[in-house]
Amino acid sequence: MSTIFRNLTIMYVIFLASVLGATLYAGIVVAPVTFNTDAIFGSSVLSQYQEGMIMTENFIRLSYVVTLSTIVVFLYEAYRYKMGERDFLALAATFLIIATGIMFSYYYIPEIVSMQQISEEATKTQAFINTHKGSEINFKIYAFGLLLLLVRNLNKALK
Repeated sequence: MSTIFRNLTIMYVIFLASVLGATLYAGIVVAPVTFNTDAIFGSSVLSQYQEGMIMTENFIRLSYVVTLSTIVVFLYEAYRYKMGERDFLALAATFLIIATGIMFSYYYIPEIVSMQQISEEATKTQAFINTHKGSEINFKIYAFGLLLLLVRNLNKALK
């Protein structure tokens, strides 16, 4: 591996780790804090709908990072593939990241926002609950793909 490509791989690994960190932080720290404001204030200051609006804004901003990650992953992994570095596991992880990243940013987020804009009652429907659950599962698959690709490329960078 050339020095330039090795340095590029190290920067790519750092990028993947950063995106994975942001993804995990949003799900593990931000969401539980946002949806438990009553534990912080001692009483319910915000309704669940208001907490959901705050959380949505967090995920809208995170979706920009997710979209960027799909572009970076596509470009880097396509280059590696073109250079003859064919790795089935990396290819599968790349597919997971691109597919779930695009679904998160361009399907789930807009769908949730549109339901929230209709009314608070729209967020209590089965359609909203199913969409929200689907987005959670999608986001977990996205994080798994990032972790898989991170480990795979970390192994290559350390060789």
